[in-house]
Amino acid sequence: MSVPFFYEPQIKAGASTFELSEASSRHCIQVLRMRTGALLNLTNGKGLKFEASILSEDRKAAVVQILSTETIPAPKLANSIGIALLKNSDRFEWMLEKITEIGVSQIFPLNSKRSEQHRFRFDRHQQIIIAAMLQSQQCWLPILHEPMAVTKLIAAADQDLKLIAHCEDDQKNPLQQVPAALNSLILIGPEGDFSREEIDLALQNNFIPVSLGETRLRTETAGVVAMTLLANPVSPLT
Repeated sequence: MSVPFFYEPQIKAGASTFELSEASSRHCIQVLRMRTGALLNLTNGKGLKFEASILSEDRKAAVVQILSTETIPAPKLANSIGIALLKNSDRFEWMLEKITEIGVSQIFPLNSKRSEQHRFRFDRHQQIIIAAMLQSQQCWLPILHEPMAVTKLIAAADQDLKLIAHCEDDQKNPLQQVPAALNSLILIGPEGDFSREEIDLALQNNFIPVSLGETRLRTETAGVVAMTLLANPVSPLT
């Protein structure tokens, strides 16, 4: 049985003991029925991983002893995604979970000219990302941004490699053939695609147009495919 993994953003390097949050305490003691001496792992989501054991079985404030601390290097590839919000929250949340498991640095939910109505619930979406980070045994929590206009992100983007996936009949590069970079951003549009004006603005700001394959993908599927290809480049890093 694997050792349970918990997110504790307040834990610091050098700690000898630590009081778990109420949510983690409840899950440890009440749900998992862990007892004194049981082992667990903690991360602060910023590269620190702690092995610990339970000292006290308090369902609201369990205390653990820190047995060891490990610094996990940041992922070599910092791949970010700007992706249009979806009317169907379940599909958007599924995408958040999967791209976190694959490995994503930053997530920019986008409002574009053709975006659908979406009730963006930051706290819920953040919890989905945290759960996916823990499930995939990672120690770096992706940064989730509040929704912004795609035009704002296009103007502010400063990544080494800037990409836009769209469905217009323009000349585009297959994403898997674009030379990889250590720091990248890809834009994924809504079901109705980016508008011509948004595409042109991206091109004027040095975004490279890319395709994700021969078939037309749903927005959430496109997000997963894009992050998979960026996480597993076939071309040398630039």
